[in-house]
Amino acid sequence: MDDQRAETGDGSPGGRGGTAHRPPWARGRRGGGEPPGWLTGGSDGARARLPWVSTILIGVVVMVGSTVAAHSQEGEKVPLDLFARLLLLASVAVLLFRHRRPVAVVFGASAAATVYLGAGYPYGPVFLAVAVGCFSAVVAGHRRAAWSAVAMVWAGHILVGHWLYRWLPPDGDTARPWGQEAGVTAWVVAIVAAAEFVRVRREQWAAQRAERTRAERRRADEERLRIARELHDVLAHSISVINVQAGVGLALIDTDPEQARTALTTIKAASKEALGEVRQVLDTLRTPGDAPRAPAPGLGRLPELVEQAASTGLTVTVTTEGERGTVPPGADLAAFRIVQEALTNVVRHSGSRTARVLVGYGQGRVLLRIDDDGPATGTEAGGSGNGLAGMRERAAALGGTIEAGTAPGGGFRVRAELPLTGGSDGPAHRKGTG
Repeated sequence: MDDQRAETGDGSPGGRGGTAHRPPWARGRRGGGEPPGWLTGGSDGARARLPWVSTILIGVVVMVGSTVAAHSQEGEKVPLDLFARLLLLASVAVLLFRHRRPVAVVFGASAAATVYLGAGYPYGPVFLAVAVGCFSAVVAGHRRAAWSAVAMVWAGHILVGHWLYRWLPPDGDTARPWGQEAGVTAWVVAIVAAAEFVRVRREQWAAQRAERTRAERRRADEERLRIARELHDVLAHSISVINVQAGVGLALIDTDPEQARTALTTIKAASKEALGEVRQVLDTLRTPGDAPRAPAPGLGRLPELVEQAASTGLTVTVTTEGERGTVPPGADLAAFRIVQEALTNVVRHSGSRTARVLVGYGQGRVLLRIDDDGPATGTEAGGSGNGLAGMRERAAALGGTIEAGTAPGGGFRVRAELPLTGGSDGPAHRKGTG
């Protein structure tokens, strides 16, 4: 069995939600440099909760900072009174809903700030509420609304500072110097630029998360297909042997009890082997961190296939060409399963009682050819119809090819060519149904 492991969602045998046995490609996503949830947008649950803590902190900064600003601008601006405090509180309070109603929040904070400036109160951290509201609206995708709200504050500042100051408090106020507007403009541009930058980055992070999720789903699906194909090949061969021997036993139980006993012995051996291989496959689901208990099948076990085929009345001749070198485990397993499935199909669907297997090594690849003389029996024999598809998937997963069809001299031929460069029966190229 190759080293690939399946994700079951259990984490441990019989349990749910564990993480200790999750496969490497499903672990540690947040530890790989992904920004915190508040910057990437977080989950739906996080966005549904009201941001009480951050809003209270902003409120403290705005209230304390405005008090300090009022002392530093004493005589130039209207002193902070109850109305001013209410405006400051309103500009901050709306921020509680910035994740749910970002457009309404940015306009609410901007309106409170505009009225605050128009009333002649001291400049100060009231702009912080506008900045937070603008930031939330932009990263939520409401760019025009955020720009419009900030532009409203900026335009209000221009009107109050250069034209409306004559009719607005405090008395005796004078026009603001135009040079001061450069700083205000820079402040507005900085807010919008920072919000746009975070919006772009958040979209990139969201796209990356979506791609990782799709990749993990593909890997999980491919692993399930691989395991399903492995189980199909194991069970199809063994059950075909059991089916044939059961028929022999039933036919001879009265006339030749000894031969029927031999058939039952073969059934017992085949079922025991099938159970062992199924257990080995399922162990990769239950204990993905452990090494397999038994080596994966390979071409070295061809004599066992020949012996099992002989127990069904099929005579198999194996011919080897070339010198066997190092065969990667994935290619070795795929070659074994292809020969196994081809012989199973002969037992099920061919009227021939002989088959020939050619295994050729050379030029960085292994060539397999399985021939029988036919004819086809035309019976279903209980098969699922996925045998040839599974062989093609195994070959394609390694970058190899497989052909199946009528042989030149009659009968049926399966010919496969597998490269010896792949180390595992990986699912990267599969598109079949298992």
